[in-house]
Amino acid sequence: MSFGPREFQLVLLRRMADFQPGLVEDARHELGVSLTEMREANKHWQAMVRSPRGRAAVSRYRSVLGPPESVVPRTIGDLKCDALLWRLPLWPGLRFEVLCAPGGQVWNDWLIRAPGVPGPALRTVADLRPWTCTVDEVARAFPGARPMEGTAPTRWRLALPATEGGGTLVTEFTYGLLQEVSGG
Repeated sequence: MSFGPREFQLVLLRRMADFQPGLVEDARHELGVSLTEMREANKHWQAMVRSPRGRAAVSRYRSVLGPPESVVPRTIGDLKCDALLWRLPLWPGLRFEVLCAPGGQVWNDWLIRAPGVPGPALRTVADLRPWTCTVDEVARAFPGARPMEGTAPTRWRLALPATEGGGTLVTEFTYGLLQEVSGG
C-alpha cells in the first residue's frame, strides 16, 4: 500500500470520527474512499509509528507528506524550534504543522490556520462550530481560556469561562481542529 497525503488525511479523519462522524463521512466521500480504506490507512500509519525499526517522527512526516510547504523558525518561551508546514487538500485554509526540536524530535503535530488566511470571527460560543477553528484561535478569542489534559495523544482541550449562566465550557480538539463544545 502506498502511503501519502491522501492516506494521511484518512488517519486524521479516523481520529475525528469519534466526535464528528457526519463530517468525517462527508470528507471520506469527498476523497472517494471506503470505510475499509480508512481503517487500513490508520492501521498502516499505526504500524509505521510503532515499528521498532521505524523512522524518526519528522522523517516519517517527510516521507508521507513530501517536502514541507515551508519551514519557519519559532521560539516558544526559551525554546527554539522549526515549524514544518504541509498543505492538506481536505483543509485548504489550514496547514498541518509539526514543531521540531533542533535535534529532530517532534514536539507537537496539529492543524493550524494557514499563513495569511483569516480565521473565523469568534465572538460568542455560538461561533464555535466543528472544523471551523483551531486551538490557538479559540484560546486567543476567549480570554481566560485555559488548557486541560486531552483525552488521547492527538487531542487537546480548553476550558472556557461560560459567559451566560456561569460555569465552564470545554472545547475538544483533534489534531488541533475544533470538534465539539460541551458543558456550561
